[in-house]
Amino acid sequence: MVAPLPVDVTFETSEPSEPLVSAQSPRRPWVRRNPVVGVSVIALAAAVVWAAGNSDESIPADSTPPTTEPRGPLNAAEIYDMVLPSFVVVQSFGADDADDSTGEDDGLGSGVVVNADGTILTSLHVVEDAVRIDVTFADGTSSPAQVVIADAATDTATLIADQNPDVVVPAVLGGVPKVGAHVVALGNPLGLVASTTEGVVSGLGRSLRASEDSAELNGLIQFDAAVNPGSSGGPLLDDQGRVVGIVTAIANHSDTGYFIGVGFAVPIASAGGGGDGPGNGPQK
Repeated sequence: MVAPLPVDVTFETSEPSEPLVSAQSPRRPWVRRNPVVGVSVIALAAAVVWAAGNSDESIPADSTPPTTEPRGPLNAAEIYDMVLPSFVVVQSFGADDADDSTGEDDGLGSGVVVNADGTILTSLHVVEDAVRIDVTFADGTSSPAQVVIADAATDTATLIADQNPDVVVPAVLGGVPKVGAHVVALGNPLGLVASTTEGVVSGLGRSLRASEDSAELNGLIQFDAAVNPGSSGGPLLDDQGRVVGIVTAIANHSDTGYFIGVGFAVPIASAGGGGDGPGNGPQK
């Protein structure tokens, strides 16, 4: 698998910017063949499992009918509970050489179900060059998966699993958040499955390039919710629990490849058209 590469981050301003900083994709907690990464992290193979209950209390006949007014902003715990059923662990396998048909476990990435048919969105660099891809849904269902759409221009990939869960729960898709808006990120940072962090949108319309030969990623969302290797492909969520972006990269001045306060996500409108669209997924 291709190791994370330094990228140039361009801030769209009318004045000349400061010297460009390097960025790395928060892809996997380790890459076996990357000589720069000196720490080997054992992947967590745990699946995400949760339980949900429903209230069966009766409603008095003279009670006030429920209103249809928009709900207020959700907190991080409510957003986590809402989106967790749509979260996917993406595990990629690379080969030591062309004759290796089984491959070796290269690490973990993240993904999110965006359609009732089980379509999964993730980052392309999480699964690029993989000889095998396994996905684990929130109910514990594990299955091989295939890339059906790969878009280098947005660093996104669409996956379809060989076997879906009995109940497929697509996430709700949102629009473009405002600068300063509350956001929550869900992913597998450093192999810690289904971790969540929160922050704000720091900027919009950012651009970065993985290398001189790679396509430039444009229109990115900059945010400060902590993400790290393993978070790539995970959803960035607004205060209604709607997916507004797919986490793709982090900016870093050093070679460590870990979060220092600047993350980037591909806007969901650019990340692939396989979703149900805003408001068409399950509402809580």
